[in-house]
Amino acid sequence: MKDYRWIGNNMGAMTGAMHRLAIYDMDKTITTRATWTPFLRTYMRRTPWGVFPLLATLGPAALYLAKRIDRARLKEKTQALVMGRRAKLASVEAAAERFAESVATKDVYAQARQRIAADKAAGYRIVLATASYDFYVRPIARALGIDDVIATPSTVDGDRLVARIAGENCYGPAKLRMIEAWMAGQGIARNDTHIRFYSDHVSDAPTLGWADEPFAVNPHGKLRALATEKGWPILEWR
Repeated sequence: MKDYRWIGNNMGAMTGAMHRLAIYDMDKTITTRATWTPFLRTYMRRTPWGVFPLLATLGPAALYLAKRIDRARLKEKTQALVMGRRAKLASVEAAAERFAESVATKDVYAQARQRIAADKAAGYRIVLATASYDFYVRPIARALGIDDVIATPSTVDGDRLVARIAGENCYGPAKLRMIEAWMAGQGIARNDTHIRFYSDHVSDAPTLGWADEPFAVNPHGKLRALATEKGWPILEWR
């Protein structure tokens, strides 16, 4: 009941809003697990190299844990090791479609589907905002009936997917900047918009604090503590 009472207390702020946005993080918020490594496994099924490229990603992972590289560079390095520096775009898209079908069938919380449907019924425009790469997020979004995606942008050169992020990694404060940029591009003014935001991770604290209705979904320890301190509703979808 906690979350519904909290929503009721904020209905006044929503009444005059011209736009309504319900923005969802993806990994471990909508999906039951992180998606990057499972996507790479799906992609590798079309290659003759077995698990060896995936094992090679342990090196960049160690560098990240040692704080020698950031998340964006980790993502680029693992992409290059598993998919190659210039992967055939058609092969990537085919793998992304297969992966999206698997995710939509097996890896989405039932409560997330219900919440998305309820937000749509209440007149909210559903947006997926995730640090995952756009080239495999968009098929997942389509499978879930979500039209609007804000994700880490990939670099495409002709018919090749290049192992380089085209801009910012959609993570932490960058996610909020990218949401604001998307809204500006859509002609949506913040002061005319009521925003719900759902996330499982404390890295999204900037966006949770900016939203009119922040929801901590399946929160890990740090986000649970922050949500309790701030009085944000906690949703358990496990």
